[in-house]
Amino acid sequence: MDRRSPSRARRMKPDTVTGDIIFVLQQKEHPKFKRKGDDLFYEHTLTLTEALCGFQYVLAHLDGRQLLIKSNPGEVVKPDSFKAINDEGMPMYQRPFMKGKLYIHFTVDFPDSLSLDQCKALETVLPPKPASQYTDMELDECEETMAYDIDIEEEMRRRQQQQAQEAYDEDEDMPGGGGQRVQCAQQ
Repeated sequence: MDRRSPSRARRMKPDTVTGDIIFVLQQKEHPKFKRKGDDLFYEHTLTLTEALCGFQYVLAHLDGRQLLIKSNPGEVVKPDSFKAINDEGMPMYQRPFMKGKLYIHFTVDFPDSLSLDQCKALETVLPPKPASQYTDMELDECEETMAYDIDIEEEMRRRQQQQAQEAYDEDEDMPGGGGQRVQCAQQ
């Protein structure tokens, strides 16, 4: 007699048809890498000096390897730009020895402000400012304004809410509490 549990003994009969095993996988978000199909996306922030003068850093890949990422001398990395590395993404479906790309999204951390000495030092090494297209007399006729920083997404949300409220208030101000009401004529 089989000492195993009765349900296990039943499953192991040689003449029975086996069923499918279904695995349900839940992908866990990674703090640094985002997967899109076979490709990986990684975000890296550069200082302004690194973006203008070159950089190098070590990227710890998902499989534990260390990749040296660097720019070429004289290459300027623009904010919100991407670079790709072939064969450093995820293994392809049914082709485990082929991999997707690793895309690196670069953001640039600009300083909040510069001192006058820093501005003067930069003016000696950066391309010159474009010459003013306006005469002093034309500039004297202009009104000077002050631009300020905003969060554009928050600004648009606030504007939509304000417009919705104004539309609601207009309906409330109409006689009878709304638009004109029309009745059907009886024949």
